[in-house]
Amino acid sequence: MNPLIELADLGFAWPGQAELLDIPRFHLMAGETLFLKGPSGSGKTTLLGLLGGVQTPARGSVRLLGVALSELSASARDHFRVDHTGYIFQQFNLLPFLSVRENVELPCHFSKLRSERARQRHGSVTQAASALLAQLGLKERTLLERRADSLSIGQQQRVAAARALIGQPELVIADEPTSALDSDARAAFLQLLFEECRAASASLLFVSHDQSLAPLFDRSLSLADLNRATRLQEL
Repeated sequence: MNPLIELADLGFAWPGQAELLDIPRFHLMAGETLFLKGPSGSGKTTLLGLLGGVQTPARGSVRLLGVALSELSASARDHFRVDHTGYIFQQFNLLPFLSVRENVELPCHFSKLRSERARQRHGSVTQAASALLAQLGLKERTLLERRADSLSIGQQQRVAAARALIGQPELVIADEPTSALDSDARAAFLQLLFEECRAASASLLFVSHDQSLAPLFDRSLSLADLNRATRLQEL
């Protein structure tokens, strides 16, 4: 079986700065759930940007589904990212002037692939959005048409999760996704996340400081151990 994600001899540095990332090798298999501990200063945000093709490496390669992202044009990387990757951002990144429903459906407007998958599974994109929100405890019909900026922090986080999961992307990247949830909501959130990833045979890369969650995953790693640049800075 080929890895879903494969990094080889990856190096990255911001202009005029020391190398931030030096990762000899990393992989994530299809359907695997991985807990990645990403403390401040370890290069977590930059790594997630490289996995999405937002940045390109100074050396080495980032492959997703066997495709070397740096060999694609910027426009092609954008399309590839929205087709195959769902992000749950730490700051949610919801569009405040759109409704809850419109925010969740957004990836399907940019990706025909995810739109078609949503229709095949749920009958329509709107029904897919409603089903995901209901599973996350956001069942009220009136809530679907409310502006995103009228929601509580916990509600916004769950809307962000539904947006990442709609259309069954092969890779789900979650950046500190449970930080605003209480213990009950966190348990429900994680259950849905695992269920949706299993249903889509998707891989889950879950980045968090909360080490207590690590045993729930197939595998756990610390980015500080993975990244040789961090280790060299500590010597």
